[in-house]
Amino acid sequence: MGIVAGLESSAEYTRIVVCDADSGAVVRHGYADHPDPREDPQSWLMSLGRAAGGGQFADVEAIGVAAQQQGLIVTDSAGAALRPALLGNDRRVQPAAADLVDALGGREAWAQAVGAVPQAAHPVSKLRWLARNEPENAARVAGVLQPHDWLVWQLLGRPLRRTTDRGDASGTGYWSASLEMYRPDLVELALGHQVAMPDVLAPAEPAGRTPEGLLISAGTGETMAAAFGLGLGLGDAVISLGASGSVFAVHHEALADPTGTITSYADATGMHLPAVRTLNATRVLRGTAELLGTDLDGLSELALKSSPGAYGLVLLPYLEGEHTPDLPHTAGSLHGLRRESMKPEHMARAAVEGMLCGLADALDVLRGRGVQVRRLFLLGQAAGLPAVQAVAPALFGAQVVVPRPADYTATGAARQAAWAMSGTGMPPRWPAAECQVFDAGEELAAGQAVRQQYEAVREETHPGAFKR
Repeated sequence: MGIVAGLESSAEYTRIVVCDADSGAVVRHGYADHPDPREDPQSWLMSLGRAAGGGQFADVEAIGVAAQQQGLIVTDSAGAALRPALLGNDRRVQPAAADLVDALGGREAWAQAVGAVPQAAHPVSKLRWLARNEPENAARVAGVLQPHDWLVWQLLGRPLRRTTDRGDASGTGYWSASLEMYRPDLVELALGHQVAMPDVLAPAEPAGRTPEGLLISAGTGETMAAAFGLGLGLGDAVISLGASGSVFAVHHEALADPTGTITSYADATGMHLPAVRTLNATRVLRGTAELLGTDLDGLSELALKSSPGAYGLVLLPYLEGEHTPDLPHTAGSLHGLRRESMKPEHMARAAVEGMLCGLADALDVLRGRGVQVRRLFLLGQAAGLPAVQAVAPALFGAQVVVPRPADYTATGAARQAAWAMSGTGMPPRWPAAECQVFDAGEELAAGQAVRQQYEAVREETHPGAFKR
């Protein structure tokens, strides 16, 4: 059918993957870091130019764009950016997010309205911050875009029409994944006046063509593109092991959660990606490794010398407070210390089990709402640790899949481009990701006993904090 390209514009770099549209085979790559200042959208274009400078787009017929999520570019009536982009989880914005929660009547009101409770990351919170801190800029805002929207618009030659997709729109805080429509009243609540918002395209709907004739697909956010690149479907869930953690799953409908624990994202295929986040994941392992005078690999080796339950040690891994359960001002705690358990290997094992049990709590929130989990994909550097791979299946009670490291976000963007170019109702069937598969086997009973031990300590320490 032809050659397509997927473009990933993260917070730090641009990556390009060029693929055969029929088979998904990778033809060539491109890469460049973003120059400083990285909050300047022009730096993303400069990075794109460098990444494509080796002829990466030669013979390409369609391009898909995936970019860092929940950044906000505000434009004037002529389409010019009024200020540098407000990116990601800008901590300055959290008071504005809390202000917005109260302004609409609380967490449940927001969850019912758009499937999410405002956090610092949400563009709707950034609009409130702008109104409170830069009123002159706020008064001039005529349009709002996210990074992927802005890049698509630039590639198309800055046409009058601006577009986004349902995946990226679902992270704004002013688009409802359940109703699949904007809530302009929430934009006005945040900013004080109405603005132009990009049209939300269907998953396979093209955004348009470049002046040179290249087809540009709808594009999407990084998480949605990675899910598409991995080939996730119903029954699949993902646990992302960054410094903090997130759990999301493919589901057939949006989930409204009155507590705000679940954020109801849409995906890039027409399905939904309900997500639950934790504040503590790999940072728990790094902190413990530092305490024990080793690194992540050394921590893993130590943990494997211990046994399930870590000789009674239980680590509640709330080192940065916690979002799931909602304990923002608490601290981590170590329980069950006895003379025989005060050894490095048991401490290492307790860190691995504590981190994974915290994520298992997040997974249980989704399971409690009817989300089926057949396979559980582990992503992130810690997913490759032998101790994590050995412990996770029994604690999660599911088959654990660890994909081979690859450019899944850029690949998902390329697959979307091939879909838009084909004009068919279903996306192209590209090969599934190469993975290692781990099953609980005979360790399932021991893993569930560890979960019970962890839950008993959590409930004794923070009674009633965890609500499924």
